[in-house]
Amino acid sequence: MAGVLLPIPSGGTETYLPGTPRVFAPRGNTPLPRVAFAAAHVVADPLADTDPWLDVAIDWEATLDYRRHLWGLGLGVAEAMDTAQRGMGLDWATSLELIERSAEAARDFDGDALLACGAGTDHVAPDPSRSVAEVIGAYEEQCSAVEAAGGRIILMASRALAACAKSPDDYARVYDRILGQVKEPVIIHWLGEMFDPALAGYWGHDDHLAAMDVCLDILADNAAKIDGIKISLLDDKKEIALRRRLPEGVRMYTGDDFNYAELIAGDERGHSDALLGIFDVIAPAASAALAAMGRGDMAAYFDILEPTVPLSRHIFKPRTRFYKTGVVFMAYLNGLQNHFAMVGGQQSARSALHLAELFRLADKAGLLADPDLSCRRMARVMAAYGVGA
Repeated sequence: MAGVLLPIPSGGTETYLPGTPRVFAPRGNTPLPRVAFAAAHVVADPLADTDPWLDVAIDWEATLDYRRHLWGLGLGVAEAMDTAQRGMGLDWATSLELIERSAEAARDFDGDALLACGAGTDHVAPDPSRSVAEVIGAYEEQCSAVEAAGGRIILMASRALAACAKSPDDYARVYDRILGQVKEPVIIHWLGEMFDPALAGYWGHDDHLAAMDVCLDILADNAAKIDGIKISLLDDKKEIALRRRLPEGVRMYTGDDFNYAELIAGDERGHSDALLGIFDVIAPAASAALAAMGRGDMAAYFDILEPTVPLSRHIFKPRTRFYKTGVVFMAYLNGLQNHFAMVGGQQSARSALHLAELFRLADKAGLLADPDLSCRRMARVMAAYGVGA
């Protein structure tokens, strides 16, 4: 192996030689000890005759193949979420088609494919003059569509609600109304402003701890209609504080891509299940680590997951909303799709230096399954930036 030429922060380049990849044990027949969803990315169609910044073009077969890959590892798929560029290139019409196609693909697994789907209000533009009733109507439309497709609902945070809500009471009104109508318990998604600046002040407070009180009141009032809550604040202390106050029977799904290993392992007072964008990237490692946990081998669990954390912290570094670029790049490096193009042209959202460091960290975690292939593909991308050209 000749290695690959990578840029370095001080200027210039270095020849980087990858190490030996880790071999992760294949999934066994025993169920995983945690509910574990990977928020899955979509594969763009790079040859479609469209304007990528404005139009949506999906390679449906490659996108569904990736979901089959995740299900085959025993992970669930969280569909049409922010990892799929929801609100950053993926519109509601295409999201609904994605949900319908994924629900159909899941049926091939005879009930062994866990699928939950995002329902929000993204077909309605955020506007402070909009009424709360309009937000309710938007939620109702998407929730009905997800249920009609046969999907479980993940009730996504609403930019429209954040824009027009005048007080915490408006949040309670919306959630009480929607949760009173759903057919099956849903997963609530609290997505922090580091992922989406338009969601700042969600639940009616800029302070997360004050917002937590409002959220908990809504959860308590609707506990029978709630499977769990996914919290994405990248703060393990806040997640644990909320987890310890949840109503009985309501799960905590970690969305903390910085501290997931410890949060999933848990403590003497409970644990978090998982609904993570990083599980798209590290799916084989996540599956193997959870299988080790199921065997009671926590040393192996941490041995597998801890080396993935620096990679995850890099992919999700500020500006965090651009993390999808790293997710898709890893799929390309590992041969899980044949190009590095994204919906909305988002492959340009991170720098060559960022991608080079991602490559190094993925290698150190043993996540480059075929280093020769990864080096060839990395060289092609770097050449587009003038490295080695």
